[in-house]
Amino acid sequence: MTAATRSQALRVVHLPARTPYARKLHSKDILILNETAIRSGATVPAAVNASWLLAHTPLDWLDVLHLHHIDVEDLPTLERLLDACARSGVRVVFTAHDTRPMYGSAMEFTARLQLLLAADVQWVCLTESSLVELACLLGDRPPATVIPHGYVVPPDALLRREREQGSPSARFLMYGASRASRDQLSPVINWSLGVTDPKSTLRLLLRAFSPVDFAPDSRIPLLLETARHDPRIRLSMRPYPSDDDVVDAGLASDVLLLPYLWGSHSGQLELAFDLNLLPVCSRTGHLPEQYRHHQGLVSEPEWFDWSTGHPNLFGERFLTAVENATARMASSTSRGLDRTFLDYRAQEHKSVIDAYAQIYGGDR
Repeated sequence: MTAATRSQALRVVHLPARTPYARKLHSKDILILNETAIRSGATVPAAVNASWLLAHTPLDWLDVLHLHHIDVEDLPTLERLLDACARSGVRVVFTAHDTRPMYGSAMEFTARLQLLLAADVQWVCLTESSLVELACLLGDRPPATVIPHGYVVPPDALLRREREQGSPSARFLMYGASRASRDQLSPVINWSLGVTDPKSTLRLLLRAFSPVDFAPDSRIPLLLETARHDPRIRLSMRPYPSDDDVVDAGLASDVLLLPYLWGSHSGQLELAFDLNLLPVCSRTGHLPEQYRHHQGLVSEPEWFDWSTGHPNLFGERFLTAVENATARMASSTSRGLDRTFLDYRAQEHKSVIDAYAQIYGGDR
């Protein structure tokens, strides 16, 4: 990118920018500043937070602040950041990935949303139904544009890739951080005891644990103990799995397990669509609408009702979905990458970028 182009492009900071969702929102007209040096010589962290930005005011070195996950920002700090943006003429955009908090209390989360609603913030929702839910939660409809999640893996990155050919037995994958919204233990135990095929495998790609993961009621030690006793379960850990780590694991698998206890939207579900993996997915939040956005272009996930009904039925529903997925894989002649869908993803991304360019630029 030339200096002239850089000066004309909208300078955007994502809070944070560690996910593919944020990092893909760039073009010749949109320049992401995370992990680049600014005028002061400081480098904007990928996982930048409000305190770092407030320590680098005035914010005249950026044009747009794009907020993603605000759970860990305390309300006074977030309010000071919004004030600093207003003083510097920085446009603030907020993508409501979640309609309930990943961390902290629902009351604190709602208070943060109310603060954004009262400020001059442009909202983005990933689904129409999430916008309806937020309007009910806040008692007022946010000024939001609905823009779908889009791809997780750039189609160009898959041009020369293909799924690894393995045995006829199904290869399962589960990855991600340990979170309250996602159960890891019971799916692994149910898979280990319920899937009897000796050649079937389950790969667990984990993010590095922190002390908080080993609170007195932690289930992680039992998860690790279960994995050690079943040689078909393959554990690997990364500090923070890279895009390549995830893609490599996906292309060596057939089925992606998404055992959310609750949630609003899922980038992992979109990854399954990108890689033509069969998702075994809890029917929670707005995930069914994410699928309906691509209905007719991707295979329908093997849904199970995890977040409703009697809690003692959760395991039964999950294992039934795993068995159904195994049967679907056995009857499938090929599950290579779907090049037609990847072409569609590329066109979809152009629409996503155009929509964000409009929101970022406004009347500029």
